[in-house]
Amino acid sequence: MPHLSNIIIDGVVYGMVLFIISVGLSVTMGLMRFINLAHGAFAMAGGYVAALLVREQGWPFLAGVFAALLAAMAVAAVVEHFVFRHLYKRTELQQVLFTIGFTFVCIALANFLAGAYIQQLPLPEWMQGSMSLGDRTLPKQRVMVVLAGLLVVGLLWWLVARTRFGIWLRASVDNAGMSASLGINIRAVQCATFAVGAGLAALGGVLGAELMPLEPYYPLKYLVLMLVVVSVGGLGSISGTLCAALLLGVVDTAARYLASGYGNFFFYAAMILLLAFRPHGILRR
Repeated sequence: MPHLSNIIIDGVVYGMVLFIISVGLSVTMGLMRFINLAHGAFAMAGGYVAALLVREQGWPFLAGVFAALLAAMAVAAVVEHFVFRHLYKRTELQQVLFTIGFTFVCIALANFLAGAYIQQLPLPEWMQGSMSLGDRTLPKQRVMVVLAGLLVVGLLWWLVARTRFGIWLRASVDNAGMSASLGINIRAVQCATFAVGAGLAALGGVLGAELMPLEPYYPLKYLVLMLVVVSVGGLGSISGTLCAALLLGVVDTAARYLASGYGNFFFYAAMILLLAFRPHGILRR
């Protein structure tokens, strides 16, 4: 039983990290219909900026993380306005080729500016050590990751399903011409949505730095994981992305505990089975 509880706890934490990183990609691909394979670059950028501010500049942890999220969102907004918006009406192949090329540019830039080293992100005292939850003792950092993931779920659901901005976003994607005629600023909605997705990626890069180390090849190394979570969950489905991330996180963690010699075999086997029975995503309507 202790072994099983360790698998579930570690799997849920890993799944929450996958969710936070991937949900922004689900929003851009499912709601904006834009294939952004450079999504991991914004996760890396957020983690790098947070590590620089906290470790090198001595900023408080929360202030450094908040500044990193704002920086990632600002860069994403600028890149979207001057570059990516021209790709929205291009073919899927053109979007894939351009964004993967943009990823390689980000990798080279990270190597040039910070070197080919893993970036360490020091944790504050209140995230170090362990805490007791009933008869279990859990690392505080992992508890905070789970709580942050639940907060992201609630805020995203509220933003997309219960706010005027969410209505504007869905309307702009489904019928841009009619939305514009009703006074919706299509460009502002697109830019804001892209920036929010990048901010979520940056948050995932920061919170998941312990499980998914920050290094220059981060955007490529974890790109497939993000795409798998988004595909299994269903494009644009926040709840589906959460379920897929948690399920795949537990499966992958169980495989590492019980059959470490098989690598990621069980992770991708679970992906194949889920997509065979639910090709549009497990919770895709």
